[in-house]
Amino acid sequence: MEEQFVWVTTRRLRPDTLEAFERAWQPDPYPKGLRRAFAYWSEDGQEITGVSFWDSEEACDAWRASEPEAQRRAALAPYVAEEREGFYRGRELAVPQR
Repeated sequence: MEEQFVWVTTRRLRPDTLEAFERAWQPDPYPKGLRRAFAYWSEDGQEITGVSFWDSEEACDAWRASEPEAQRRAALAPYVAEEREGFYRGRELAVPQR
């Protein structure tokens, strides 16, 4: 199976800020090397986990160090109470057919 490069960020949001957070989240410009991105949020809207798939660790690092990403993170900061993030390598797991 193909190795994949994934950046995961989980944020605990300040109360009643999910909609404003989502508006500020959209990157501009769209990052080079970003293949796909997903967002998953808790039922209460207080926690959101972003999962992004990259061409390489270097592509992810270049975006993370860019000025547009610094500006985006500054725009998100008023809505974020806590943040955890990390870069991972992995692969899809084979799930038996039922």
